[in-house]
Amino acid sequence: MTSDHRPLSSRVRRGEDGFTLVELLVVIVILGILAAIVVFSVRGIGDKGRGSAVAADAATLRTAQEAHCARHGRYGTVDDLKADGLISGDPVYNAIAVGEENECGRGAKSS
Repeated sequence: MTSDHRPLSSRVRRGEDGFTLVELLVVIVILGILAAIVVFSVRGIGDKGRGSAVAADAATLRTAQEAHCARHGRYGTVDDLKADGLISGDPVYNAIAVGEENECGRGAKSS
């Protein structure tokens, strides 16, 4: 029984293939770091896209409400806006109560 205690450089020169445990661990750590960077980068892209979509929807709804207010003298419900043809489809929304009033701002005329 003989043990092979030759340094790595002599094993490489003799044509012996393979990696040491330390080399494999270093590669695994590097791959883990790269994977973490990619995951956090991709996650931010989705959040930005959703934020842009929400901003566009809010602008559309604001324009539709102003048009409805100009025609009828008050802000409308989703059904009112759909009936006037100002929005289409079946929107999904969360209602947030901010007050009891349903009147337009200054300068709006009532029909």
